[in-house]
Parts: sequence; C-alpha cells; structure tokens
Amino acid sequence: MTLLEKIKKVRETKKRNFNQTFDLVINLKEIDLKKPGNKIDEHFILPKGTGKEMSIALFSDTAKKIEGCKIIKASEIEDLAKNKKTIKKLIYETDFFLSEPKLMPVVGKYLGKFLAPRGMMPKPVAGNVDEIIEGMKKSIQIVIDKQPIIHTIVGSEKMDDKDVEENIKSLLSFLEKKFPRGKHNIKNVYLKTTMGHPVKLEVV
Repeated sequence: MTLLEKIKKVRETKKRNFNQTFDLVINLKEIDLKKPGNKIDEHFILPKGTGKEMSIALFSDTAKKIEGCKIIKASEIEDLAKNKKTIKKLIYETDFFLSEPKLMPVVGKYLGKFLAPRGMMPKPVAGNVDEIIEGMKKSIQIVIDKQPIIHTIVGSEKMDDKDVEENIKSLLSFLEKKFPRGKHNIKNVYLKTTMGHPVKLEVV
C-alpha cells in the first residue's frame, strides 16, 4: 500500500464528535541518547499546517494585539506564578510559549518550575514577531530526550489526505537529516488518529 492508501485506511477509524488529529509515532534504533548531540528539541513547520487551531502565549511588553496569541506582560508574570490554578489552566490551553529575550530571565525565575518539567519553556523571539507567530501556528515540537521515540501530530481529519501525506514526507525527510545514520536509525513508523488503531508505514 502507498502512503496515501494507508492514510485513507487510518481515516476509516470510528468517527468521533471532535476533530481527531493524525498522530505519527516514530520508534528509533541505535541512537545513544547519552550523547547530547543525539537529542532533539526544536520546532518544525509542517508545510500544510497542523489542521487544528494552535494556541500561543507571548511574554512581551512591546507587542500589541496579535490574532491567535495571548500576550502576557512582565508585570503579570509574578502574579501568575502565585496562582497555581491559573498557570495550570494556561499551560493546558497553550501549545507554545514565546518570549521577548529580555523577559526570559523573569519567566525562568517565576514560571520555570511550572513550564520546564513539561518541556514548555518559551522560545525567545526577535525580529518580525507576527511572522514568527504565523509560523508557530503551523509548527509541531519534536523532542527526543530520554526515550528513542517521537510522538507528534502531522495533521487532522479536516485536512485533505494529500496534505497529510506531504506533512509526513516532509517531517521524515527533516528527521533523517538529524539522525547520525539517517533513515537507518528509524526502527518503524506508525500512523493513527487520536482514538484509532495504528497502521505501520513503510520507511523508504
């Protein structure tokens, strides 16, 4: 079966009353994660986007209203840290945190204990913030740390199969360039919907 045919097969799962995501599970092999150079923690922009609305929070004293982005000023950070219920709700509702470089120390001091354990410390941004945020709306976070496995979304049920296919191919191509032995470090790849059964993909 081609990749496109397998995407169609994954889509045959029982329909749910919400927009399910297409999830890609990549199991790796022969990668020594004790070596810092083999670890990955970065954002990747899917060419066709994620197919779902991404929520972004920006720590900034200069940014004005930006669509799809919650702006948190420096004066709000300390108070936010004092309200565990509010910060937990913010983390739950946010996909990515960004920050002006000058506010990073303040964020780290007050919110680091909440964000760091979840791998959600903000990415420092400079330059055209609007463009960066638009890119982040199409981004996924790739993390390889303690376990040789990647689990990430590559689209949603609302997307066309060919768009999901392009996202998968683009992501795998990107990852192969990151691994010491390229595609030979990929043990297997599975695709599933949020509530569906996994279908094994061929690694070409």
